[in-house]
Amino acid sequence: MSGRTAPLTGRTALVTGGGSGLGRAITRSLLADGARVVITGRDETTLKETVSRLGPQVSHRVCDVSRPDDVEELARSLTGEEISILVNNAGVAGPVAPLTEITPQDWDEVFDVNVRGVFLMCRAFLPPMTGRGAGDIINIASVSGKRPLLRRTPYCASKMAVIGLTTTLAGEVGPLGVTVNSLSPGPVAGPRMERNFRLEAERTGSTYAQAEQAFVARSALGRMVTEDEVGEAVSAMLRMRGLCGADIDLSAGMVAR
Repeated sequence: MSGRTAPLTGRTALVTGGGSGLGRAITRSLLADGARVVITGRDETTLKETVSRLGPQVSHRVCDVSRPDDVEELARSLTGEEISILVNNAGVAGPVAPLTEITPQDWDEVFDVNVRGVFLMCRAFLPPMTGRGAGDIINIASVSGKRPLLRRTPYCASKMAVIGLTTTLAGEVGPLGVTVNSLSPGPVAGPRMERNFRLEAERTGSTYAQAEQAFVARSALGRMVTEDEVGEAVSAMLRMRGLCGADIDLSAGMVAR
């Protein structure tokens, strides 16, 4: 840092779904900017592994963000912490199938985690922020909420809901000193996209490579973004002090507006 104080020094961030994938990358980036980070997730083994990798500035709590009791217990357990950054990253990919083959249970599971979880976390952690007159919330949405992604209706609908929640909540709490924004990654290289390409190849009778190429060909850069790029984007958004009610695309050019 060349002698300069890291921009998030002295702040504590709470990252849902922080044990792996995007959550772990976001945590790494926040740590690099000087923040302490509390990560949550449903799998304690994964959370502990991430804590052991990233060091003493990270702690963990087990929490299913779709369950009100879990979220309330999480908030109680962090009463002594001044959570000034909330990153709602927890999410599930849901089924890859035509809408007529999706069960109500599958649909509800996606919305319970991807939308209800954001609502419950914001409801629990906003009051201390508005009470202090300061805080930042970043909700991880997706470019899939803004353009067609065939056979992924529950996921796409849930991510558009997150964007709508973000813009409306920003208007509610911005005057109270809290910024609310969303980050919409495009396809992120990693296990989730590998699963999607495999399922798409099975459904269409194509090869894995063909399914992947058909997807990334929509991108101006001809590739997916990386987990680290998403983590760095979250940190960058926190440094943009005038940013509120915004949805930022990070898609390697898959979405251009």
